[in-house]
Amino acid sequence: MPAQRRYPPEVMERAVRMVLDIRAQDPDRVGVVGAVGDLMKVHPEVLRHWVKKADASRHAPSAEAPGGDRLHELEREIRDLRRANAVLRAATLMFASELEVAQLR
Repeated sequence: MPAQRRYPPEVMERAVRMVLDIRAQDPDRVGVVGAVGDLMKVHPEVLRHWVKKADASRHAPSAEAPGGDRLHELEREIRDLRRANAVLRAATLMFASELEVAQLR
């Protein structure tokens, strides 16, 4: 029987968040859990279990405070803005490296 691994909570949260974000962006995409598991060095079945648990807790009926819809809307907006920032950062690095190459010529 293989040894049981313990993953830090940060790894668990980040991996689950990545899977859920990718699924939200592209619901028809397959193999998301496997791809993120390989990237994060987490066994896909373990990650699949974490995602199922997170989905269950997110969709569990709960008594929300008034204005809960607005809160969800703001959280979604924050997620979108963070994703856009990440894209802009990556583009900035790419263009900066191209500029450095052009200056060396």
